[in-house]
This record gives sequence, C-alpha cells and structure tokens, in this order.
Amino acid sequence: MKKPLLMGGLLTLGLAACAPNMRGQGNVVDVAVLGVNDFHGNLAPTSFSGVRIPDPADPTKQISLPAGGIEAIGGVLAEARRQNSNTIFVGVGDLIGASPLASSLLRDEPTIAAMNALDMKLSVVGNHEFDYGLKELRRMQNGGCDSNDPAKACKFNPTFTGAKFQYLAANVIEDATGKSIFPAYSIQNVGGANIAFVGAVLKETPTIVSPEGVAGLTFTDEAEAINKVIPELKSRNVDAIIALIHHGGVIDTTKEAFSTPECATLAGPIVNISNKLDPAVKVVMSAHTHRGYNCLVNGRTIIQGDAYGHLLQRVDLRIDKARHTVLGVKASTVVVDSTKVAKDPAMTALITKAKALTDPIANQQVAKLAVPQVSRTANAAGESPLGKLIADSQLAATRDAAKGGAVVAFMNPGGIRADLPVAPKADNGVTFGDVFTVQPFGNSLVVLTLTGAQIKTLLEQQFDNSGVTGQTRILQVSNGFAYKFDTTKPKDQRVSDITLNGQPLNPTASYRVTVNSFLADGGDGFTVLREGQSRLGGELDVDAFQAFIKSNAPVAPSAQDRITKLQ
Repeated sequence: MKKPLLMGGLLTLGLAACAPNMRGQGNVVDVAVLGVNDFHGNLAPTSFSGVRIPDPADPTKQISLPAGGIEAIGGVLAEARRQNSNTIFVGVGDLIGASPLASSLLRDEPTIAAMNALDMKLSVVGNHEFDYGLKELRRMQNGGCDSNDPAKACKFNPTFTGAKFQYLAANVIEDATGKSIFPAYSIQNVGGANIAFVGAVLKETPTIVSPEGVAGLTFTDEAEAINKVIPELKSRNVDAIIALIHHGGVIDTTKEAFSTPECATLAGPIVNISNKLDPAVKVVMSAHTHRGYNCLVNGRTIIQGDAYGHLLQRVDLRIDKARHTVLGVKASTVVVDSTKVAKDPAMTALITKAKALTDPIANQQVAKLAVPQVSRTANAAGESPLGKLIADSQLAATRDAAKGGAVVAFMNPGGIRADLPVAPKADNGVTFGDVFTVQPFGNSLVVLTLTGAQIKTLLEQQFDNSGVTGQTRILQVSNGFAYKFDTTKPKDQRVSDITLNGQPLNPTASYRVTVNSFLADGGDGFTVLREGQSRLGGELDVDAFQAFIKSNAPVAPSAQDRITKLQ
C-alpha cells in the first residue's frame, strides 16, 4: 500500500487515484469512500499537531499544520470526485455538538447545511448528536424551527430544512416504540455497486452525555445490532458492507503514526467490537477517540480520521458486482492541509455567512493573558495548564458560602475542547469566542457534598473508565488539592497522599465539591458523584471561566504540580 501524501496535489493512493481505467470495467468497479468523524462543527481550520512543518522563522523548529475546515474539505472532495466519479462521502458521528461559536450559536445548522452542500449521503449518530435530546436530533434530520433553543434555531436560515443525508442508528432504541430511532443501514448505489452502510454508536453513550439528552432511549451492543441486520443485507445481494461505528481506539504512537498503513498496534473498544462482527463486514470506519489510524485487525480494515476534519478517512474498494464480492480494500488517512488545498467557493460563502452572524459576539475581548496561549495538553500525570485554570475558575465561582462554600473543584478533560485562545493573537488577547470554544457545552456548575472516602473513590474511578471513554481521563483539580497515583497498584489502591491545603484528606469528613452538571450526573464514568448530597446549582461554566480570567488578568499558567504520577 502506498503511504499518503499531504494534500497539495490530492493524496495519491492505490486504487481510485490511478488512471481512469481503474474506475471499473464491466462487472468490476472501483469505489472511493471518504468519511469525516468528530467534526464538531469546526467550520474553520484548526491546528493539527499530527503533522509538523518547518517554522519559517526558525528552520530548527517545527509548527503545527492548519488543517480541516469546510472550505478545504470541499476542495479534497472535489478533487477525489474528479479522479473517480464513483466517490461517496459519509459521516462517522459527532458532526455536531461541542462546536465552536460560529456553528453552535446557530444551533449547528451551518454544519448541517455544509454537509448537505458537500453531498454527504449518510452518517451514523455520535454521542454528541444527543447533546440536546432526541427531539432536537430529529429536527436536525427533518428540519423545522420547533427547537428547544428558539433563540438559536433558524437564525442561519429561516427555513431550516434539515439534513439531506440519512442518520443511522442500529443500536439506539426508543423505549416508547421499541424501534430504532433511525434506520440501521442505508444501501447506496455507487458506480452500479450496492454498498450497505450499517451504523452504531457506542453503547456507553448514556454515561457520557447529559441524562436528559438520552431520556427514554436504550443503547444496545454495537456488534450485536450490526450483526442482526446482516442476513437481511445478504438477502438483498449487496456488494459490500461497511460498518460505521462511533467508537474507537488508540495506536502506540511510539511505534506507528496515523499514516502507517495496515498498522498493528490498535487497542481499545473498537477492536473488541470488530472481532465480534460478522465476516461479511469488510471495513470498519470508526470515531470517538479523535485519533487517526489505519489498521488491519484480524484481516479487517479499521480506520479513523483525526478530529475536526484534520484527517479524512478514505477507503478504496474494488468490487465485483456480478459476484457481489469485494476483490480488494485499500485505505488511507487524508491530511486536509488548508494552506494548500483549493478552497470550495460555496463553502467559503457559507462560513462567511455564519461568521457574519456570530462574529459580533465572538470578537468581544474578555481579557489578556500573560502568555500567547494556555495549552490543554496534559503532562505525564494527566495535568494540563488549561485544565488547572478552569478548575480554579470553578472553585472561585463557588467558594463563597452563599454560592456553595466549595473547597475543591474537579474538571473533566473531555470538556476542554481547545487551547486558550484557539489561535494566539499579537496582543495575547482572549475573546468570548475563544472562551466559548474551550467550553461549548453550556454546563452549569454544581456544588455537592462528598466524604473524603468518596473523593478517594472519585479519583480511583479515573483508572476504571477507559472502557467508557476509550482512554483514561484524569480530572483536573483546583489549587490547594494534590495527590499521587501509581498505575501499577491494584484496583482501588492506586491513589495516595491526598491533601487539601496541605492537610491529609479525612475519609470520614464532609467536603463541598464543585463539578459541572455533566460530571454531577456521573458523566465519563464518575458514578460516585451521583451520591453527592446537598446539591446547589450555580452559573454556567463558561461564565465562571470568563469572569475568572477577566478578574485575574493577565493570567499565566502555573506549575503542573498538583498531580504526581509515581508509576
């Protein structure tokens, strides 16, 4: 298999990027499937650290590559379709939700409009499609203005018509009807070949979204739901079956990169799911862990792109239509280099319209930092400069007795969606758009009472939730709180030396703890937080963060010394 090249002349790759005769003759056809996962409404390019390029100011250094954005994705798709008319564009979940302000303030309708214009044919639902509940998700599919947030709905287009592409959800059952909320599969005719796409979202979705978002829904086993429809697909003589699964894994980046063809170190939930799938499923297009890879597991291709459109998934199939057989599979991750790809003019117009509606709010300056940027990248102990800053802001907002009397705050890293600011500015300024992009979920702060023993359990649960999240999630902690951990120790014995303001935590004493509303309901597998007593609701997390950096300007990141990893 050929390795991918950076977009600049499009990626050159085995099957479909060759001469026109490779597109199929007679009963044999070559089909290109391009997919985007975890886009999260990122209409504009963002920094991609998966590829480093030389710093023009200092050739000895490297900088991240600006990648993604709908203009460049449109350019990639146009070139792919030029090379092979038998090209189909699909989504692998989380197209919307946790979005930057240009999409989120307009209820993600610009993102739906962009995918329509890019001729997306279908997408599996991701967990973030449920952020605002089933009714709103169905509005995303069917259109209309009857939204649970009328202040944002139909402001981008007063006659929002919904997604032209079909959402899939084989394993999401509505309790009231006993039926799946969307079709389990879609059969697409591409170049005369009938390709079945079957979609499932991670069954743990109820543990990682707000409870009201999944009320009345049951999420079943991904592989079982997909396998259930395989006999029906076989009876319809489909030529190929591709599973779109919004769950993922990680590779060993010390040995392999996202561009490594047929990588061999993939681990995580997607491997277990794939191993249970019917052999008729030839390819798994995955998502959720925001990590690019192109692997071969027990003979089956499992691929994922990076988040925000930085990498697209590409799968090239050679299909024998007469025998309903896949003759060959080649896959690659496509780098969407926004500095080189020809921009799609229709997408330029769309993003210009969205920004014109949202920039007056987004560009309001909040404060200035003492440094160009505060990073969300964690150290070996899982502690990040930005995570600490957010935890400090939440403690500051709830420390007063009237606001909860909190003594410690915990922040989930998955709720931190970007560095602050997203792109450094010459004056070290931070805008509301930057703050919103960091924390776009609209969670409120909750103060609750836990015993010292329950806080210990909370910290231990950081190492037990990888099956839910795809990776260990280390909570960010506020100033004055510290602890150590050793991952080689047995379960429930990994955390030690917990202190609050220099004093050992008392297992039997009660402490007022601040978390966001997502965590308070047991999100990310932190179920002990559901036991918290004497709950008191507070302001929005984004408002608390904005107030904190404004009142403490210019803010600089402090030393990462609150969490110590022993082993």
